[in-house]
Amino acid sequence: MIKIAIMQPYFMPYLGYFSLIKHTDDFILFDVVQFIRHGWIERNRILHPAEGWQYIQIPLVKAPRETVIKDMRIHSDDSWKTKMLSQLQHYRQKRAPHYSKVIELLQEIFSWEYEDIVSLNQASLKTICNYLGIERDFPIFSKMNLEIEPVNAPDEWALNICKALGNVEEYWNPPGGQEFFDRSKYERAGIALKFHSVNLSVYPQYVNPFESGLSILDVLMFNSSEETNRMLDDFSLF
Repeated sequence: MIKIAIMQPYFMPYLGYFSLIKHTDDFILFDVVQFIRHGWIERNRILHPAEGWQYIQIPLVKAPRETVIKDMRIHSDDSWKTKMLSQLQHYRQKRAPHYSKVIELLQEIFSWEYEDIVSLNQASLKTICNYLGIERDFPIFSKMNLEIEPVNAPDEWALNICKALGNVEEYWNPPGGQEFFDRSKYERAGIALKFHSVNLSVYPQYVNPFESGLSILDVLMFNSSEETNRMLDDFSLF
């Protein structure tokens, strides 16, 4: 049974995104729709040194409003890498047990040069998944040369991609998108539509109150690969 998920390429996303990756067979990065500024593609959230949370963000070159995700370029000035690493230093002061490993992962990711945000996010996802023991290639839709039927509604992107692939039996999506999907379309195509919802566990974060739903970087700071995988396996499907 082939299970597919299709998501926009998020930057260091939260636990649910990685749980969806782990529990599907193929995970396609969807990059041909309009880029929405200040969303999860260019930034995510980590703990703030004092209280609450703060953003870590990739600086992008300004582009027209109608620019699609695949055409969003990263500023050539690499100072953002140093800034982001410095934003994470307070985790060491909080004695996060896996601080050094997380910094090594980021340094590995940052050792390469990226012109566009999709390439950076693809590399980041691969590196984090390798650390967690999850093998995925993360094909990028715009580079797959996949001919699909015309799309007439938002839920038909995933449907028509699954139909073009030809061997998909289940399409998995986060629960937040339920209202966009017409289940009958998928049933007629012989594809089961499933919604995946991770159960966000509380873990020792050394702050009060606990900040839920932060970037995977926060999870990895305080949890081993084995502990993180147990969180990834704690989900509901409906």
